Amino acid sequence: MTIDDTATQPDRAAQVEAFLKRTPFAATLGMQCEIRGDEMTAILPFQKKLIGNFTIQALHGGAISSFLELTAVAHVFLVSGLEHPPKPINVTVDYLRQGRAQDLYARATVNKLGRRMSSVRVEAWQDERSKPVAALHAHFLVTNGES
Repeated sequence: MTIDDTATQPDRAAQVEAFLKRTPFAATLGMQCEIRGDEMTAILPFQKKLIGNFTIQALHGGAISSFLELTAVAHVFLVSGLEHPPKPINVTVDYLRQGRAQDLYARATVNKLGRRMSSVRVEAWQDERSKPVAALHAHFLVTNGES
């Protein structure tokens, strides 16, 4: 890591935190992020309002997918140097296991970061990272313009 990278990373982390605070749905979900350098772990703290099926105490699929998309946007924003968060082009979510009534964690991987487009994968887990609850694959518009 260069000296310039060290100086800008705390600023990028602060920008990601500010983005989450000013995004109403992230605030509604109670989403949090732990950022160390360019690595980010997103956390969706369990709340009863996130239950979609009370009979089996399962998290709502919409809450899970929203959390995954916000994680992807925040991570691209963190690593790209963009002035504004990226805009989604397409999003695909795979539900792999039941999201239980407990905290959910997610990490994003940027597969490609081009001049106009970014390809991102996010996996969410609860107890074991090797057993994901859901995965997202998305493409985002990453231009700094007003488009």
